[in-house]
Amino acid sequence: MSDCCVLCSEFSVFKKFYFDMRLLLKYLDKMRCFRKRSTIPFLVVLITFLLFMNLYMEDGYVLEEDKRQLREASMHPLNSERYVHTFKDITNFSGTINVTYRYLAGTPLPRKKYLTIGLSSVKRKRGNYLLETIKSIFDQSSYEELKEIVVVVHLADFDLAWCESLVQEISRKFGHHIIAGRLLVIHAPEEYYPSLDGLKRNYNDPEDRVRFRSKQNVDYAFLLNFCTNLSDFYMMLEDDVRCSRNFLTALKKVVTSREGSYWVTLEFSKLGYIGKLYHSRDLPRLAHFLLMFYQEMPCDWLLIHFRGLLAQKDVIRFKPSLFQHMGYYSSYKGAENKLKDDDFEEDSLDIPDNPPATLYTNINVFESYDAAKAYSSVDEYFWGKAPSTGDFYVIVFNKATKISKIKITTGTDDRQNDILHHGALEVGEKLVGTKKGRQCSSYITLGEFKNGNIEVNDVDHKISFDIECVRIVVTANQKEWLIIRSISLWTTQPPSQ
Repeated sequence: MSDCCVLCSEFSVFKKFYFDMRLLLKYLDKMRCFRKRSTIPFLVVLITFLLFMNLYMEDGYVLEEDKRQLREASMHPLNSERYVHTFKDITNFSGTINVTYRYLAGTPLPRKKYLTIGLSSVKRKRGNYLLETIKSIFDQSSYEELKEIVVVVHLADFDLAWCESLVQEISRKFGHHIIAGRLLVIHAPEEYYPSLDGLKRNYNDPEDRVRFRSKQNVDYAFLLNFCTNLSDFYMMLEDDVRCSRNFLTALKKVVTSREGSYWVTLEFSKLGYIGKLYHSRDLPRLAHFLLMFYQEMPCDWLLIHFRGLLAQKDVIRFKPSLFQHMGYYSSYKGAENKLKDDDFEEDSLDIPDNPPATLYTNINVFESYDAAKAYSSVDEYFWGKAPSTGDFYVIVFNKATKISKIKITTGTDDRQNDILHHGALEVGEKLVGTKKGRQCSSYITLGEFKNGNIEVNDVDHKISFDIECVRIVVTANQKEWLIIRSISLWTTQPPSQ
């Protein structure tokens, strides 16, 4: 009999006993006068109670082993059916899950870091890329960046001999990082896992595939749970990833540029569960969420639902990607996996800052392709109907800033005529209020668009003032519509300074 069936049976017995006792007490309440003068009702209640308890014990419901299992079930409610009745408000899942981890290498330091990087790894039938992934994380980080990073590896295979063998190799190659508190290796014992047999066959997946992806959800949940209090932010990687150079500095620039805006997940790769960034405060809820729906769907699908439940409707993905999938063989059956992120760039320091700003345009916007989508680092764009001479698109910064480089591209691969055929790039100062919002009253032209694009370097050397506005001006009528694909700005200092 399953744990769920045992709980249901016990509940039905208690329910019957409860209602029978209520009827009896209601009857005795009507005999208040008699009750005062006699001890018979008390004896009736006592005898009835003992009879029920005797029946209950004869059925074996209060055996010590069953009580122990019930206590454990209440402490570790890992099965999704057990979670449903409590999952009314995802914000209530703020506590960590009660799991006793094995420390295979290293221990957490008392000081919180800026970023935890989490990896979960199991034994593969063909190839193993974990050591290369760890090496890439450390090699692509400067000494100053390493001070702000802690890498947590969850060896999630039930083959303990394999785990011990691998951790010896990890300790041999990365011993100095373990000693410095930059690398931890953990293991969640098998007894904490929910049942991986008889799972739901969603999407007509074969049974072994369902088992693999369901266990993977639990692997990640236990990893997230462990990492809750180690840092301010958490980055999930897979165990077969190559990192771009100085990825932490690039990531911090992006996080700084998002200050004041709401986000649940920032994505630094478009592949699977690679390069997904979270606030560490959200990790307990995400861990509970993965456990609750562990057998429903793959983890990367569940993540989409998670951010949606927390009111982030759209994907916020940044280009270029900071992480690249390098594994050739999947951890599932050793199948070939040739997925590559074509937005990956080895040098991540070239990611733009795009400081916080308000965006205005008088160009007629098509559907939902609004002005903000060109300024975002997300893979979206602004699309407006045919502009006329004098039409503009203006960026007004929240605070004046020094800009070193501006790069703007228009049109797309499938709409190559929807470029800005004639236009100029301007920067401005002296903000004034107008009926249409704040605008700069003074502008200087930096250059003209050529073939729909413009790139200006050393802006801070050419302009003497701190820039408050950047403006694109249409200098001739065009019959084609206009797509502003991306606006990229690089500042000489973080926008928060």
